[in-house]
Amino acid sequence: MTRRVVVTGMGTVNPLGNDVERSFGRALAGETGIDYMERLDRELFNVHVAGEVKDFNPEQYMDKKDARKMDRFTQYAVASAKMALDDAKFEINDDNATRVGVWIGSGIGGMETYESQFRTFLEKGARRVSPFFVPMMIPDMAAGQVSIRFGAKGINSCTVTACASGTNAIGDAFRVIERGEADAMITGGSEAPITSMAVAGFASAKAITTNDNPKEASRPFDANRDGFVIGEGAGILILESLESAQERGAHIYAEIVGYGATGDAYHMTAPAPEGEGAKRSMELAIQDAGIDKADVGYINAHGTSTPYNDKYETMAIKDVFQDHAKELIVSSTKSMTGHMLGSTGAVESIFTIKALENRIAPPTINLHEKDPECDLDYAANEKKAFNGDAALNNSFGFGGHNATLLFKRFNQ
Repeated sequence: MTRRVVVTGMGTVNPLGNDVERSFGRALAGETGIDYMERLDRELFNVHVAGEVKDFNPEQYMDKKDARKMDRFTQYAVASAKMALDDAKFEINDDNATRVGVWIGSGIGGMETYESQFRTFLEKGARRVSPFFVPMMIPDMAAGQVSIRFGAKGINSCTVTACASGTNAIGDAFRVIERGEADAMITGGSEAPITSMAVAGFASAKAITTNDNPKEASRPFDANRDGFVIGEGAGILILESLESAQERGAHIYAEIVGYGATGDAYHMTAPAPEGEGAKRSMELAIQDAGIDKADVGYINAHGTSTPYNDKYETMAIKDVFQDHAKELIVSSTKSMTGHMLGSTGAVESIFTIKALENRIAPPTINLHEKDPECDLDYAANEKKAFNGDAALNNSFGFGGHNATLLFKRFNQ
């Protein structure tokens, strides 16, 4: 018999804010966290806008000396994990440490560290490269540092599935508890990809928008969309077995009831035609949950603001839900945060849970001229109430990775 798994804590650092309430409040209000890039010299690129984290001070969450040994993506993860543990009122101690695990995804890890240390190598030679270079750069170090910082001694892992990393990580952590291998998991995703090489690479691939208006640049499902806006941040959830949460008297935000993951087996960067892999991912999550499709009221879409993704995700949703697709509210919060790559599914899981808690979907902003092939209800420019006790979160990544999580309002 599998165990029920619930969400008891959440923490985030993202372009909309450095905590859950502010971030979700701004999302509901249709505000954007996207602006002109400040961290890079904009004149070097034909891309000038980004979803940067603002007013983040790592020393609020960790010792200054420790922060200097972490890449920015790890700092974001540690900060978000602290918020989530505090929110859950979850204390890790000698009695439970071996039953608490960490599973945090990242798509590209410590790019900022890699670039800075490579410059040091070129300018000053091999002997001047930091001994912390490798442990700061590798994608698993967010999970490693969270485990060290908070004393979680259970399974410690990292999922690297490009833009699906955060969603896959939560799904993988869900399975660990469901199987009885842990009682609680600190899970999610973290990414800090606003670096010269990452921006240059995505720009060369023509994946990023060249729209110079930061307030209008990210426009999922709009006929004039031309690419995603790069963003950064972290989202961390505390998952617990229902027994653990009830024993502690914890507040339960939602229950995870379904997880689907598939591969396109099609192309390095392009989604499979008609969203074939995305369709199977959603179907698997619904089948895993054992619920009626009509119970789903909201989908937080991958919705990247790229021509093929938005079109094919729409097709997949219509194929999965048939007539009920017309009743769904679908929105893309990337219109306000940008695309946070490996962390995006985790932050969007938090937004999905908050939307489900309030039964109000955040809007898709900048949707002024709907693409005729994107013909669902995307909560265009205004938040929208929805019916149903369940909500889906979709994430799809380069390499053909598809992941879907299904959350449900908790019912005893």
